[in-house]
Amino acid sequence: MKLATLKQSGRDGTLVVVNRNLTHCRPVPAIARTLQAALDDWAACEPQLRQVYEALNGGAIADALPFDPVLCHSPLPRAYQWADGSAYVNHVELVRRARGAELPPEFWSDPLMYQGGSDSFVGPRDPICALSEDWGIDLEAEVAVITGDVKMGATAEQCAPAIRLLMLVNDVSLRNLIPGELAKGFGFFQAKPASAFSPVAITPDELDGDWREGRVHRPLTVHINGGMFGKPDAGTDMTFSFPQLVAHVAKTREMEAGSIIGSGTVSNKQGDLNGSSIANGGVGYCCLAEVRMYETIETGKPQTSFLKFGDTVRIEMLDRDGKSIFGAIEQRVERYPG
Repeated sequence: MKLATLKQSGRDGTLVVVNRNLTHCRPVPAIARTLQAALDDWAACEPQLRQVYEALNGGAIADALPFDPVLCHSPLPRAYQWADGSAYVNHVELVRRARGAELPPEFWSDPLMYQGGSDSFVGPRDPICALSEDWGIDLEAEVAVITGDVKMGATAEQCAPAIRLLMLVNDVSLRNLIPGELAKGFGFFQAKPASAFSPVAITPDELDGDWREGRVHRPLTVHINGGMFGKPDAGTDMTFSFPQLVAHVAKTREMEAGSIIGSGTVSNKQGDLNGSSIANGGVGYCCLAEVRMYETIETGKPQTSFLKFGDTVRIEMLDRDGKSIFGAIEQRVERYPG
């Protein structure tokens, strides 16, 4: 099943069911006005939403609307919780190697995670806004899950059934603000502006056999200014599964329905810089920081710049038939107009 939120009826938008091919949708106010409302009463709403979904796919809804991602907000325009992990330890290892630091062994058994701002996300076609290019604007292409209620202390096995929906995310980072914040010893804050999520959120069954062991086994494609920048597989080298990440959050607290948990930047272990880029037959990258890390390790300093005003980013995942699963995140970097 595929669900989206149109920019209508206030900050939380209007929930719509979207057909599998992402061509048509149907508002469902009689079932749930918003996605959060559906998640709050998932046991009752899910079967009804699925009936609409099957009818849409079968062409049985005469008043279906054309589906336009430009009209979409992120599936949850705001959420009670947004916690982003770093499940791809290869990415973490590269960051530390670039500054000459060793990777602590516990990083392989205990996930890193930060709590991001969730009072406001941006839509999948909204711009990435910043006041200055000097902040080091970077994309981070990831996969995320939305959960139902989870009890404190739940195990990974107990958390797995609580995963309701999957999305893609661009977790924008302001890289040049990160060192100063981390030096304070209290984590990210200003370096993590509003994130954008894919036009649609999907139930795990939409991935068929590509959803295994709590991981999405499909390539995540990233384009910058129209050129292919990365296509790493989201299931490969994911050290911690989504159930493990959810259990990490729930260790000391209950989780409420509508909590979003991110995978962290998708990253596959590769060889040296020349062998890892798309141009040289590698799978490329899901963030600019990663290629800059390779460059620093190999040449002593980064060669690739961060995003500039006017640059464009596209993040998407295709199924085995080459069709978009979640719709694409397409964003342009702009100076904040406020």
